[in-house]
Amino acid sequence: MAGATTFITMCYVIFVIPAILSDAGMDSGALFAATCLVAGLSTIFIGVYANWPIGLAPGMGLNAFFAYAVVQGMGYSWEQAMGAVFWGGIGFMLLSLFKVREWIIDSIPSGLRVGITSGIGLFLALIGLKSAGVVVASPGTIVTLGDITQFGPLMASLSLFLILGLSFRGIKASVLIAIGIVSLIALIAGDVSYTGIVAAPPSVAPIVGKLDIMGALSPEMIGVIVAFMFVNLFDTTGTLIAVGDKAGLADENGKMTNMNRALMTDGAASWIGAIMGTPTVTTYVESASGVAVGGRTGLTAVTVGVLFLLCMFLSPLAGMVPAYATAGALVYVAVLMVGSLTRIDWDDLTEAGPVLITTIMMPLSFSIANGIALGFIAYPVIKVLAGRTSDVSISVWVLAALFALKFVVFGI
Repeated sequence: MAGATTFITMCYVIFVIPAILSDAGMDSGALFAATCLVAGLSTIFIGVYANWPIGLAPGMGLNAFFAYAVVQGMGYSWEQAMGAVFWGGIGFMLLSLFKVREWIIDSIPSGLRVGITSGIGLFLALIGLKSAGVVVASPGTIVTLGDITQFGPLMASLSLFLILGLSFRGIKASVLIAIGIVSLIALIAGDVSYTGIVAAPPSVAPIVGKLDIMGALSPEMIGVIVAFMFVNLFDTTGTLIAVGDKAGLADENGKMTNMNRALMTDGAASWIGAIMGTPTVTTYVESASGVAVGGRTGLTAVTVGVLFLLCMFLSPLAGMVPAYATAGALVYVAVLMVGSLTRIDWDDLTEAGPVLITTIMMPLSFSIANGIALGFIAYPVIKVLAGRTSDVSISVWVLAALFALKFVVFGI
């Protein structure tokens, strides 16, 4: 029951991920099958190896970063971007293996972590609104309101309203229900065509093994690789701590059981997923829903993984889901992520300033990497000018210097 609950709350990814990545020029059918396959196998493995009741799948924020910032914004091919995901996963594994992860996480200010989380949330919201036609480009004002009386924007709005209303009522499958209702309306209205429900899984041949590993090692891609690695680092650690605490996996000293095994699994899943054709795999906070109904062991994760694998046979159903049906899910995830800003002391300008810079520069520069870089650069500068140099850890100085060097030597 716990595994089924977690699956229901996070299975929307099998519809949303292909919709996002197809904008990067990737085959949507192959993406659907690869997403199910990678999510299923990685979740089963974390259940068996780490005994954690948690689900893994390609991450929403990093997939949007992959498609819209790296491929469309920076002009790289999806094969090169997938190569960056591969190296980011390798780096994440090495950070966990050599205990560097603990050093980085423990010494980076909590405010910057909040800024990264909330910034990704705003970035997701912008992408969701753009894909639905609610926000459009404007020469005079950069962006402006689209024609919200059109069918697509109206359905995207309905999707979001349904998700928020149902979630508030405690309905676990709110995202899936909203996507289903909007897709059904689109089918009745003739905006999509019925193609069936069950079929043999689509071939993953168009995307498997197509990553450009060596092409991703160009100096210009360093910032992209760092972004994939560190955003996954912060996101995974935060999720594991939250879900592990809820599942009672912490000992008397607050240390999580098999945390390093869980992190190693996530890192391995990222570079293996890149080979399979899916961007960075991460843990999903929706796993807390399964824990809430009794999930405590890896059996929960194994159940989630098996259900993902069975979904590979539902590709015709996934093909009938329009982009505006999933736009509401992106904005909903943004709502959850931006909520972390409540943890910031806004009266302390030396903390609030870097957080705001990190948060707003992600959507405004259309780049998660730039938002992280500018936040890390701003933090020590503001602290020094305020006479609070002791607040800046060595790791922050090192990262700030590396990000500044990136801008000076390699540009954006």
